[in-house]
Order: sequence, then structure tokens, then C-alpha cells
Amino acid sequence: MIRVLIADDHAVVRQGLRTFLDLQDDIEVVAEAGDGEAALDAAARTDPDVILLDLVMPRLDGVGALKRLRESRARIIVLTSFGDDDKLFAALRAGAAGYLLKDVQPPELAAAIRTVHAGEALLAPAVATMLVEQLAAEDGAGAPGAAAAAAREERSHLTPRELEVIAELARGRANKAIAFELGVSERTVKTHVSNILGKLGLSDRTQAAVYAVEHGLVGRKD
Repeated sequence: MIRVLIADDHAVVRQGLRTFLDLQDDIEVVAEAGDGEAALDAAARTDPDVILLDLVMPRLDGVGALKRLRESRARIIVLTSFGDDDKLFAALRAGAAGYLLKDVQPPELAAAIRTVHAGEALLAPAVATMLVEQLAAEDGAGAPGAAAAAAREERSHLTPRELEVIAELARGRANKAIAFELGVSERTVKTHVSNILGKLGLSDRTQAAVYAVEHGLVGRKD
């Protein structure tokens, strides 16, 4: 049974999530929290496997809670909306197992919970697009020469195929979709992802996606 904590400041959202998740045979909602501080207390009290974490909450926001909750064993899925862009990017850099938009379909949310509980990470394609656009804008306002040099340096560590795979990760693609796009097996993609994480010293595919965008490895040419 996957034990889940729901942290969101809107009671109607929490109730909706609980109602759906309680229908899942392998998922149990063990607690709810209406703000970041309450989420920390609930996590310490119930020891959940997965935490669904809103970003905009009173007392302690999602980003602040995320930084402290990462010390626990729980896997964290950030739930965000398009209006939370500024907090989203801070959360992406703080790190979590998954990032979903609040308009996610219920079956996709249940699948996401199972995915992160299994030790994997996920990045919703729409969130990946937001990330690429935001960091590209930030980079455009900086020093392009330095960015290009950083991109060339990072590319020297990865093979051409690994560069293709990490670019797809940054677009929020799952292994199956990457395999189809590149014409290889899903097992081969998993091997490439593992090699990328090892070479770059990263812990999961979400970190790899953020890394790819921040270092100019997505959709750019030398």
C-alpha cells in the first residue's frame, strides 16, 4: 500500500484528491495539510511514502516545505499551476521526484504516484516546456558567449546519442516515447539515462532535464 500525504491550502482540492485516491486499491491517503508547516508536522507524524505538494500555501510555501521535506524518506510530487511560474522554477531547482500541473487527469496522477514510489522521477511535458522557455529567456538576458562555452564543455562529456536522450528528457518525454522517437529499445534508453546520470552526477531524470536546459543542451547548435 502506498501511503500518501496531500498538502494543499484549498480544502475542496484536498477532498477531490482524497476521494479519487481512496478508490485506488494500492493507495491510501494517510493525512492532509492546509499549509507548509502543517505538511511538515503531518509528514513527521504519519511517515508517508509520497507527498502531493502544492506550491502556494500560507505560513510556509511549497518551496520552503520541499527543502525540509527532502530530508525525509518520502518521495515528493509538486502540483502546480501555470500561474505559479516563479515558484515552479525555484521548486525545480530545489528538487523533487515529480512535477505535475493541477489539470492532470486523475488516472495520470495515480500513475505518477506509483512511478515515483517505484523510485523513478517524472516531469510533465507542459512543465518541461515552461522550464525550457523560462531558462532560455534567462540565458538570453545573460552572456551568450559563456552559455555557448558551457554547452560545448558539457557536450564533450556525453556521446551524441546521450545528448539526444537528455534533450528528450528535458522535453518531459518518458522512456517509451524516447525509444520510439530514436528508433531504439526502451531498455537501451534506460541504459543511456543511467549513463547520463552517472556522468553528470545527478540522481534522477528530472534533475537531468533541469541540467540540460540550464547548460544549453536542448535544441541548440554549436
